[in-house]
Amino acid sequence: MRTLPRQPALLLASSALLVFTACNAPTAPLADGVRSEPAYVKRTPPPPPPVLSGRTPILFVHGFNSSASTWNTMVSRFRTDGWTAAELHAFSYDFSRSNATTASLIAKKVDSIRTATGAPKVAIVTHSMGSLSARYFLRTLGGSAKVSATVSLAGVDHGTSSAYICCQTSCVDMRAGSTFLTNLNATDETWGETFYATWRSPCDEVVNPRSSTILAGATNTETACLPHSQLKEDATVFAQVRGFITAPTGPTVLALAP
Repeated sequence: MRTLPRQPALLLASSALLVFTACNAPTAPLADGVRSEPAYVKRTPPPPPPVLSGRTPILFVHGFNSSASTWNTMVSRFRTDGWTAAELHAFSYDFSRSNATTASLIAKKVDSIRTATGAPKVAIVTHSMGSLSARYFLRTLGGSAKVSATVSLAGVDHGTSSAYICCQTSCVDMRAGSTFLTNLNATDETWGETFYATWRSPCDEVVNPRSSTILAGATNTETACLPHSQLKEDATVFAQVRGFITAPTGPTVLALAP
């Protein structure tokens, strides 16, 4: 049998390898340096990140003339009980604007928390006017499917006479009989899949009437004699709120606002 010389054979083998490699390369460089992706490669989105723990992430919403720092005590207590910093979110917003505008911010915050933690739902804890924007989000912006439980601490859910001493858009929202409150409370005060709970104090100096906080369809609790701002600080209220968020339930008997 006739054999090829060693060098020509090597050259022939190298040429064949180059042709084979070129024909089977998965990508080829384009003129602008971007590499095309072969049609047979199917790209699937990555799975969502795992939930950081078994605890429900919480978004805290402050009220009028306040800021995120008002939640420092409650956030600290949740941290002590095992919630991580990534699961606890308090934010500041322009409280003079309409509660509908604030509700849009809540919608973005909730989506951001769900994406970051992988949790299917979050809980929302509100104080005073914050209850209005949270409930607007639940009812009008599709939030109910994303929120397991919502808490209203001294919420002005049916208005307060205190709102007549200020004239910002948010204050008008808080006046009893306002268009905002009429629409928010129409037909169903505890809208959708979310579980609702409220806490009110018989000594609240801001919410007038104090029964304004009560929501039909919510678990409604009266606290000890606490000033308006102290509902966020009280250890007993915290323990009750934590228990509700951990295992939310509906009321045994509907509590109707008088």
